[in-house]
Amino acid sequence: MNLLFLFLLPVSAYLLGSVPFGLVLTKLFTSVDIRKEGSGNIGATNVRRTAGNLLGVLTLIGDVAKGAVPVAVGVQAVPEGGFGSELFLAAVALCAFGGHLFPLFLRFRGGGKGVATWAGAVAAFSPLAVAVALLVFVMMACFTGRVSVGSMTASITLPVAVFEATGSSAMTAAAAVAALFIIARHHENIARLLAGKEPSIFR
Repeated sequence: MNLLFLFLLPVSAYLLGSVPFGLVLTKLFTSVDIRKEGSGNIGATNVRRTAGNLLGVLTLIGDVAKGAVPVAVGVQAVPEGGFGSELFLAAVALCAFGGHLFPLFLRFRGGGKGVATWAGAVAAFSPLAVAVALLVFVMMACFTGRVSVGSMTASITLPVAVFEATGSSAMTAAAAVAALFIIARHHENIARLLAGKEPSIFR
């Protein structure tokens, strides 16, 4: 692989991950500052609740794409198999994920929880693993009525699903690291769940 490519793809992944689609869309099409409404999060769930279903869906698509695109480029460019290739793809995925959590364009503050971006990144590497995690997400979100519960359980499921689907130790480790960050980013949701104050998707 070209050394310039090895440097540029992770950097590009981080920059793309830093694009706050939820904030951009709500500023373009509403008078809402998503950071001051609802949970204050720039992700699709808060956008949907405060600015409507259409912008919520568009935010979700943007957040998934900014994880999927750089990893898909890497999958096509790097040689198949081998720990080095898998480690590079895991690094690209984590860069996109890190961009969403700590966006350069928002001065490293106010990033989202990273669920959609991480799902997109892993889907470009292992669609089957993400399909399993998505099933877990849907089951838990419907059972509890809370998106946050679905997101957290799916993120915990994903490292196991990645390992079973691919056997990649590098991507499995990356998925475990991402799961820890996702759980940490849900600390306010966890507090609301314990207090019985977490909003339901059925209301």
